[in-house]
Amino acid sequence: MQIELLKGHGSGNDFLIIDEITNHYTFSEKDRVNLAKLLCNRETELGADGILFVMNSDHADAKMRVFNADGSEASMCGNGLRLVARFICELQEKNEAVIETMKADLKVGKRDEIFPNIHTYQVEISPVLFDVKALPLNWTKPVLVNEEIPGISDELKFTALAVPNPHLIAIVETEQLNSDLQKELSEELNRPNDICPDGVNVSFVKPLGFGAIYVRTFERGVGFTNACGTAMSASSLVTCLQGLNEYESVIQVYNNGGKVQCVVHHQAGDYNIDLIGNATYLYRAAVTIDIKKEAFTVTSKQELSEQQSYEKLQTEVQRLLKEKM
Repeated sequence: MQIELLKGHGSGNDFLIIDEITNHYTFSEKDRVNLAKLLCNRETELGADGILFVMNSDHADAKMRVFNADGSEASMCGNGLRLVARFICELQEKNEAVIETMKADLKVGKRDEIFPNIHTYQVEISPVLFDVKALPLNWTKPVLVNEEIPGISDELKFTALAVPNPHLIAIVETEQLNSDLQKELSEELNRPNDICPDGVNVSFVKPLGFGAIYVRTFERGVGFTNACGTAMSASSLVTCLQGLNEYESVIQVYNNGGKVQCVVHHQAGDYNIDLIGNATYLYRAAVTIDIKKEAFTVTSKQELSEQQSYEKLQTEVQRLLKEKM
């Protein structure tokens, strides 16, 4: 099997993009799982947090399916969606598009640069659900908003929401960020357990002043990543719920991979979030794959130069975080 790939990242959250629209590939569900496990392995020449399969849709401009490095499928990925937004907008020569995802059709579009010479796209994060059954989360109440979870931590309060990926969000202090607490409780909630039977993304959020936050996320099926788009969106919403930030205002969201901007909308009891950030391409490659032998060979690779601009953003972000944290 021969496949052409495009590797890119959103906020340092990196993905292999497989274009099924112009290449007319045919994959079984087992193929998708195996490809994710094989190509995303960090010990190989490629490696990534996941694969974005870009497909035709019968009602939207395109369809996105996201497979994590462990072969599990994610219902959404905000950082990945920005890459797909760019791919489709450039392919179809338009500035706005609608992308079909597992749970919703989402509006995306090209936006002004978040930093000089960085391709920037806005994507819709929706639906937002607080019903614990949507995660699922075994809890004694219909929702979990800023409460302790007995047996998990006696020093943190969590808010649970699905966007539509499942998230647990905790507002923390710097000392808690610097401890092993997040790693320990995240690993507990992502192995067989009675609280989150399907696992959950766990984010620690440190306010950096009004209109700015830092977010670090342990992603279900991946572990710690540079950034998680849906987690940064959910975290922004939680800070609005707690009065730390305002609805309808731009929130600067910093992460280990860089930064994004979020705007939380609240109308008629419903929430949705705009996630605005980079869609940076790293390289194009062609690979020959032997699924049976669980092996592949990179037959060609073309490095791109966009990362140089993004590294300037990262340097600026690291300087700011040292000042704030």
